[in-house]
Amino acid sequence: MAGERQNVVTPTASPEAAQPQPRRPNSQSETVWHALSEATWVADGRQDAPRVVYTFSDPNCPYCNRFSETARPWVQAGKVQLRHILIGIINASSSTKAAAILGASDPTAALIENERNFRQGGIKPAASVPEVVRTRLTQNHDLMAKLGFRGTPGIVYLDDQGRLQRLNGLPRTGGWERILGHR
Repeated sequence: MAGERQNVVTPTASPEAAQPQPRRPNSQSETVWHALSEATWVADGRQDAPRVVYTFSDPNCPYCNRFSETARPWVQAGKVQLRHILIGIINASSSTKAAAILGASDPTAALIENERNFRQGGIKPAASVPEVVRTRLTQNHDLMAKLGFRGTPGIVYLDDQGRLQRLNGLPRTGGWERILGHR
């Protein structure tokens, strides 16, 4: 795996899609935004979406599931790409479910399967967590802690001025458009 990029990207952009200008971080936000882009994440949404939102997510987190469900209309409309930075902290199956998602032939499909079947227990956990995945989950958790998040979801996005914004937990009523943009 030496030299291999760590993030798991499964874009869903169509070649004929218009290429909107994605938000760019201002100079003060660039370091953190770069660290997020270099983490291990699973993309959900079009690669050319004008807005990118990073979310530190645990496969067993009901609030992460609610965030993904609520964001689904923006993702399906091509307005947002969610980048799920998986961690495994809620319970014993969190890491093995994260391993099942990251190790799937289509990580985005596995992530969506976990979301859709969340109330029935989510994705079937992997039998074990390979060392490379365990290392990536640890790195993701370390980045989450470095950014000051204490729980999931930990949401990071750029506002309209390119400033990095962080939200620990779900947005309050009316806060969704600030994060995801207009519907």
